[in-house]
Amino acid sequence: MSQIGAPRGRTCSRSPRSRTLRSVATLTSAVLAVTVLAGCSSGDEGDEAPAAAQDNAPATRDKVADGGTLRWAVDALPTTLNTFQADADGTTTRIAGAVLPSLYTLDERGRAQRNPDYLESAQVVETEPKQVVLYKLNQQAVWSDGREIGAPDFVAQWRALSGRDTAYWTARNSGYERIEKIERGKNDLEVRVTFSKPYADWQSLFTPLYPKQVMGSPNAFNDGARTTLKATAGPFLLKTIDRKGGDVTLTRNPRWWGQPAKLDSLVLKAVPRADRAEALAAGTLDLAEIDRSTAERISLALRDARAGRNGAQAALAHGPGSQITSSKALKSWALAHGSDEEKAEEVQAARKKNQQAMATYASAQDTLAKYVVRKSLEPAYTQLSLNGESGPLADERVRRAVARAINRQELAESVLKPLGLPARPPGSHLALAGQAAYADGSDALGGQDTKEARALLADAGWVPGGAARKPPGTGTKAGSEAEKEKAEKEKERGSKGEKGKAEKEEGAKDAGSTDAKKKGSDSDTASDEGLYIVGDDKPGHRRTTAIGANGPENGTNILAPVPAAARQSAALLARAEALDTGTGAAAHAAQTVARTDKGVAGAYAPRGTAAPVTAPEATQALGKDGKALSLRFVLPSGPGSESLRAVGDRIVRMLDAVGIRTEVTKVSDDSFFKDHVASGDYDLALYSWPASAFPATDARPIFAKPEPASDGSLLVEQNYSRVGTDRIDQLFDQAAGTLDEEEARDLVRQADARIWAAAGSIPLYQRPQLVAAKADLVNAGAWGLGGPRYQDIGFKKPESSKGAERNR
Repeated sequence: MSQIGAPRGRTCSRSPRSRTLRSVATLTSAVLAVTVLAGCSSGDEGDEAPAAAQDNAPATRDKVADGGTLRWAVDALPTTLNTFQADADGTTTRIAGAVLPSLYTLDERGRAQRNPDYLESAQVVETEPKQVVLYKLNQQAVWSDGREIGAPDFVAQWRALSGRDTAYWTARNSGYERIEKIERGKNDLEVRVTFSKPYADWQSLFTPLYPKQVMGSPNAFNDGARTTLKATAGPFLLKTIDRKGGDVTLTRNPRWWGQPAKLDSLVLKAVPRADRAEALAAGTLDLAEIDRSTAERISLALRDARAGRNGAQAALAHGPGSQITSSKALKSWALAHGSDEEKAEEVQAARKKNQQAMATYASAQDTLAKYVVRKSLEPAYTQLSLNGESGPLADERVRRAVARAINRQELAESVLKPLGLPARPPGSHLALAGQAAYADGSDALGGQDTKEARALLADAGWVPGGAARKPPGTGTKAGSEAEKEKAEKEKERGSKGEKGKAEKEEGAKDAGSTDAKKKGSDSDTASDEGLYIVGDDKPGHRRTTAIGANGPENGTNILAPVPAAARQSAALLARAEALDTGTGAAAHAAQTVARTDKGVAGAYAPRGTAAPVTAPEATQALGKDGKALSLRFVLPSGPGSESLRAVGDRIVRMLDAVGIRTEVTKVSDDSFFKDHVASGDYDLALYSWPASAFPATDARPIFAKPEPASDGSLLVEQNYSRVGTDRIDQLFDQAAGTLDEEEARDLVRQADARIWAAAGSIPLYQRPQLVAAKADLVNAGAWGLGGPRYQDIGFKKPESSKGAERNR
């Protein structure tokens, strides 16, 4: 499963724009010195940071054959064709990219570029008293019904998305609410857009651009555009949506004024990711995003082909026939032709079944050898979200301790290095390497540092043995009641006599046995309430009943108080250093563990007997005021989330090393986001956010400061970590409101530094992008930060035909 983006339901957002992101496919105040925030993101680091290379078999158009049909896998058929509705998905976006105007597209570095097919120019022509942008349209640009693209289409889209008319069921209005008016320019090809206040991300508007027939009325917007488009204006036309067959067919647009599409048609086929290996093996797809296991199988088929092994030979080498030895084959033949007819029939059926499996595998390997795996990094990153709404993570020191305990480089390498992809952890929440706004702001939080993590936890009051220490004054009774209880206990002990002594001795033996078991096992234990307890070593509280992975519900919906201001940082860090036990104590403890055969003789053991060995204090479970430090880690359990769960396992071990225990709860993919992340029913969670070329606009709802609503609920927009500050919001607003590009980038970087310091979201790695493509398919594959140019996609001309067209 791809855990990316936001669920499509309402999440108590302040405005319609916050319920979805522009690029959905795929989270406080910090104790930090202001000087660190101001100095961590200067310069043009974004220009120097390399983006992951595209892998899409680029070819010039003269090398691409005319004609053919591309069968392209999508997750599902679209529920709507309107990208501005809440249930729009990746398929909606893909169709829009092929059939509707995109005034700006993204290049290989994820940067917005003017699309000359629609725009001759677009620029800010006035800044005082108001910002005015003048669009000059391509004079050949027309809708599929022959009407020119012009100001009426801009006006209709602005009115539909401005948020002023609530009859439009729009999911977002980012930027459109800033427009004051739209006018025709000197002629029909000019459109003047006047803004009520400056808007830096004006290039994000009117992409895609819908015809006025779609945007002109609430009924057309809400219902009409869900199943059909009355007019389009791209290199392809929307021909049919076959709900029964699971296909969307796009055909070449005869009215297209640009370079014509190389393909005759483009068929989007709904194939769930779990079924794509089978579909590729059957040869029913030409292009599909795949998981690691499918990529490995294709690579194996290619190695077989290069080694001269056909599918049948591959089946014997590593397929269903690989376990058949000569002796087993001879024995099977003998039984199949023996005198025992019943046994012979059984063996013959088994041999036939195995032969069919070998034939299927052989055919699949022969077919898979016709594909290649193209790989890059997705324009999205996977992050660890820390829910700061309540519980231990409401304390920014605990959140920062969690972050400092995690080795992001190790996690990135575990996911990306086996795939041969760059394994550098993202340094920004708001941009990826290669994008203009990118700068590594992670120094605002600091890298992996076990010593600092322990010090932060100690400063927050979480210490070894703290779970056994009750707060002062708790559990006490005064006066005669306490004396009476004490007398009753004395009487009870006296009446038991020798029997009590015997039971006490027996209990001591049992306790010793329990301790031995605890020392001999570092494995996870599970409670009888559906929680998978990781690293729980609370004295006298080990539970051994093996159960499932479903955890209790967390109904807490209280807004956490705002933490201390940034000026407290210096004092906090000084106290943390003072409370740290130092490396010397930790090293001594480690040596004690290593010398298990040289313990000090105990008072009640024969001389020469090794004393019981205890774990170093640094790795013991932490507690505070009688409560253990344990965080609920929610992970998806679906078949497509294996990599995410493997990363979760590594995080559990890293946290365990500093004394933070975790309760791992695995939930169904369907409920992971809706019932846990969006609702706040978690402490830790792993999921992904897409990157954007316009972070000041698109990232703001992800990191906006939550606010309490009048009904007691929490307005989180898309900030599912529930961590934010007024200053972060101000920096986003300032970045969106300046027309100085360098100033805007600097403000975005400052906001990112404060997001790092708040420690509500820890970026771990950029998501891998693996795409299976027919070997002769060009200008298609893993686009990385960029996007497809649909009219250039096609099949390579055969070498021998010297320009002959491809007929498929």
